[in-house]
Amino acid sequence: MDNPQGRIQSLVSDANGTRAVVGIDVAAACPRCRAGKGCGAGLFSDAGRQRDVEASIAAGLELREGDLVEVALAPHNLLRAALIVYGLPLAGAVAAAALAYGLAMNELTAAVAALVGLAAGLVSGRWRLRREACLSNFVPTVARRLSEPGAGV
Repeated sequence: MDNPQGRIQSLVSDANGTRAVVGIDVAAACPRCRAGKGCGAGLFSDAGRQRDVEASIAAGLELREGDLVEVALAPHNLLRAALIVYGLPLAGAVAAAALAYGLAMNELTAAVAALVGLAAGLVSGRWRLRREACLSNFVPTVARRLSEPGAGV
């Protein structure tokens, strides 16, 4: 997957440093979404809509509003996020179904146990992602400037 590109809408400075608010065209950011074959992550969003993302700025970059930039998330952080979002619920469902099977429960009870395990995994993942220490690992970074405002890109 290519890193998404977008325009800097604004720069925000506070005690934690300066961050950029980048407007990214949702459909253009993903080739599968552009082809109408997306994974469903944007199912409830407007197609072709711009999404504003707050991103940290890589060291040494001097940016201004209107710059076209590339936004990146470290691949290992992307994998970790996917494991939390998808892996925990799946592990919960499989573990609960295996427990029900091990206790020789009927099929209906095993199915309900799997749903309860799925819900427990979802709650666990949501709790983990809400923690500041975890969430700070998944902040995208403006990796590079592609063009300045008014440049013909």
